[in-house]
Amino acid sequence: MVLLQADPFLNELTTMFEQSTELGSVWVTLKRSSLKSKVQRNKMNTHGQPIEYRCLIRATNGKKTISTSVGAKDHQRFQASYATILKAHMTALKKRERKDKKKAVGADKKEVGSKKPKRA
Repeated sequence: MVLLQADPFLNELTTMFEQSTELGSVWVTLKRSSLKSKVQRNKMNTHGQPIEYRCLIRATNGKKTISTSVGAKDHQRFQASYATILKAHMTALKKRERKDKKKAVGADKKEVGSKKPKRA
Protein backbone atom coordinates (compact mmCIF):
# COMPACT_ATOMS: atom_id res chain seq x y z
CA MET A 1 0.00 0.00 0.00
CA VAL A 2 1.28 3.43 -0.95
CA LEU A 3 0.61 6.48 1.27
CA LEU A 4 0.30 9.49 -1.02
CA GLN A 5 -0.34 13.19 -0.56
CA ALA A 6 -3.92 14.32 -1.23
CA ASP A 7 -3.51 15.60 -4.81
CA PRO A 8 -1.55 12.62 -6.20
CA PHE A 9 -4.08 10.35 -4.45
CA LEU A 10 -6.97 12.05 -6.26
CA ASN A 11 -5.10 11.74 -9.59
CA GLU A 12 -4.52 8.01 -9.02
CA LEU A 13 -8.14 7.57 -7.94
CA THR A 14 -9.28 9.19 -11.19
CA THR A 15 -7.05 6.78 -13.12
CA MET A 16 -8.53 3.81 -11.23
CA PHE A 17 -12.07 4.94 -12.06
CA GLU A 18 -11.19 5.39 -15.74
CA GLN A 19 -9.61 1.93 -15.94
CA SER A 20 -12.68 0.30 -14.42
CA THR A 21 -15.37 1.96 -16.54
CA GLU A 22 -16.10 -1.11 -18.67
CA LEU A 23 -15.21 -3.86 -16.23
CA GLY A 24 -14.24 -3.88 -12.57
CA SER A 25 -14.86 -2.02 -9.34
CA VAL A 26 -13.14 0.51 -7.15
CA TRP A 27 -13.56 0.33 -3.38
CA VAL A 28 -12.97 3.45 -1.31
CA THR A 29 -12.90 3.30 2.48
CA LEU A 30 -12.60 6.13 4.96
CA LYS A 31 -11.82 5.80 8.65
CA ARG A 32 -10.54 7.76 11.60
CA SER A 33 -6.89 7.17 12.41
CA SER A 34 -4.14 8.78 14.41
CA LEU A 35 -1.44 7.06 12.31
CA LYS A 36 0.20 5.97 15.55
CA SER A 37 0.51 2.52 17.04
CA LYS A 38 -1.58 1.48 20.03
CA VAL A 39 1.49 1.67 22.28
CA GLN A 40 2.24 5.24 21.18
CA ARG A 41 -1.39 6.27 21.72
CA ASN A 42 -1.39 4.77 25.24
CA LYS A 43 1.81 6.65 26.11
CA MET A 44 0.30 9.90 24.85
CA ASN A 45 -2.85 9.30 26.94
CA THR A 46 -0.87 8.62 30.12
CA HIS A 47 1.19 11.80 29.60
CA GLY A 48 -1.94 13.83 28.93
CA GLN A 49 -0.98 14.75 25.38
CA PRO A 50 -3.83 15.24 22.92
CA ILE A 51 -4.04 12.82 20.01
CA GLU A 52 -4.62 14.36 16.59
CA TYR A 53 -6.93 12.15 14.57
CA ARG A 54 -6.93 12.25 10.79
CA CYS A 55 -9.06 10.70 8.08
CA LEU A 56 -7.37 7.73 6.43
CA ILE A 57 -8.68 7.11 2.91
CA ARG A 58 -7.89 3.91 1.05
CA ALA A 59 -8.82 2.98 -2.51
CA THR A 60 -8.31 -0.32 -4.32
CA ASN A 61 -9.34 -1.89 -7.57
CA GLY A 62 -8.26 -5.37 -6.51
CA LYS A 63 -4.83 -5.08 -8.08
CA LYS A 64 -3.53 -1.78 -6.75
CA THR A 65 -4.11 -0.12 -3.38
CA ILE A 66 -3.45 3.54 -2.62
CA SER A 67 -4.09 5.59 0.49
CA THR A 68 -3.82 9.08 1.88
CA SER A 69 -4.31 10.83 5.18
CA VAL A 70 -6.26 14.09 5.42
CA GLY A 71 -6.18 16.41 8.42
CA ALA A 72 -8.99 18.55 9.76
CA LYS A 73 -7.62 21.67 8.05
CA ASP A 74 -7.61 20.14 4.56
CA HIS A 75 -10.76 18.03 4.70
CA GLN A 76 -13.12 20.54 3.03
CA ARG A 77 -10.90 21.04 -0.01
CA PHE A 78 -10.29 17.30 -0.29
CA GLN A 79 -13.98 16.49 0.09
CA ALA A 80 -14.93 18.93 -2.67
CA SER A 81 -12.38 17.43 -5.06
CA TYR A 82 -13.40 13.89 -4.13
CA ALA A 83 -17.08 14.67 -4.73
CA THR A 84 -16.29 16.11 -8.16
CA ILE A 85 -14.42 12.94 -9.13
CA LEU A 86 -17.27 10.73 -7.93
CA LYS A 87 -19.89 12.73 -9.82
CA ALA A 88 -17.83 12.54 -13.01
CA HIS A 89 -17.34 8.77 -12.86
CA MET A 90 -20.70 7.54 -11.60
CA THR A 91 -22.31 7.50 -15.03
CA ALA A 92 -24.12 4.22 -14.41
CA LEU A 93 -26.27 5.89 -11.77
CA LYS A 94 -27.59 8.62 -14.05
CA LYS A 95 -31.25 8.44 -15.03
CA ARG A 96 -31.88 7.38 -18.58
CA GLU A 97 -34.76 8.58 -20.67
CA ARG A 98 -37.36 5.86 -20.96
CA LYS A 99 -40.36 5.71 -23.21
CA ASP A 100 -43.68 4.82 -21.67
CA LYS A 101 -44.86 1.42 -22.90
CA LYS A 102 -48.37 2.73 -23.52
CA LYS A 103 -47.15 5.73 -25.48
CA ALA A 104 -44.72 3.59 -27.48
CA VAL A 105 -47.46 1.09 -28.40
CA GLY A 106 -49.84 3.93 -29.33
CA ALA A 107 -47.19 5.56 -31.53
CA ASP A 108 -46.56 2.25 -33.34
CA LYS A 109 -50.26 1.85 -34.10
CA LYS A 110 -50.45 5.40 -35.49
CA GLU A 111 -47.47 4.77 -37.77
CA VAL A 112 -49.01 1.55 -39.09
CA GLY A 113 -52.39 3.25 -39.60
CA SER A 114 -50.89 6.13 -41.57
CA LYS A 115 -49.26 3.77 -44.09
CA LYS A 116 -52.59 2.28 -45.28
CA PRO A 117 -53.76 3.53 -48.67
CA LYS A 118 -56.90 5.66 -48.74
CA ARG A 119 -60.03 4.29 -50.44
CA ALA A 120 -61.81 6.36 -53.00
